[in-house]
Amino acid sequence: MIEALHRMLRPRTLHLPVFPLKAVLFPDGVLPLKIFEQRYIDMTKECLREEKPFGVCLLTSGEEVGAAAEFADIGTLCTITDWDMPQLGILHLTTTGGQRFQVKSHVVADNGLNTAEISLLEPEPRHGVGAEYDSLVRLLEVLIERIGESHFPEERRFDDASWVSYRLAEILPLKLSIKQTMLEINDSSVRMKVLAQFLKQQGLV
Repeated sequence: MIEALHRMLRPRTLHLPVFPLKAVLFPDGVLPLKIFEQRYIDMTKECLREEKPFGVCLLTSGEEVGAAAEFADIGTLCTITDWDMPQLGILHLTTTGGQRFQVKSHVVADNGLNTAEISLLEPEPRHGVGAEYDSLVRLLEVLIERIGESHFPEERRFDDASWVSYRLAEILPLKLSIKQTMLEINDSSVRMKVLAQFLKQQGLV
């Protein structure tokens, strides 16, 4: 009852800066970033000072550096969990993906920073991983061990279909457009099925 009340009272529309990247950030994903453009350094300082997230969206047209670009309208909240400045003017960030959102509108500031009005998307219903996907869980465990545990969230939820499918979608060598589709799907069973088909085609399961 209390959790339901909190969901009702939680603001569903927010204004926040958006960082378009040639990457797709999934909920709970770990994303290292190297910041050197002044607009994003200023954004980082503001987010750290006010303890607020920014948005990450897939870049669909243009470049990460320089002029304003076009980006997907489904993205992920991004929270800074650690930072370092190895040299003046360059910030190294460790960030974590949060809730997904949909961009309703956005404006570009004089410095090129995108600020968007967004609506938060409800997390997927939580489902267990069916026995038919045991091989995908085992593959994910191996990949995490080989890639390095520091590249993944500390909490491991191998019994959660959303968590498992998000981690596989971010690891596997899929086209960015397909990764974006994996982010936009709001059904972990569909995502697991698509990933299982891909892995079977590649002879990995």
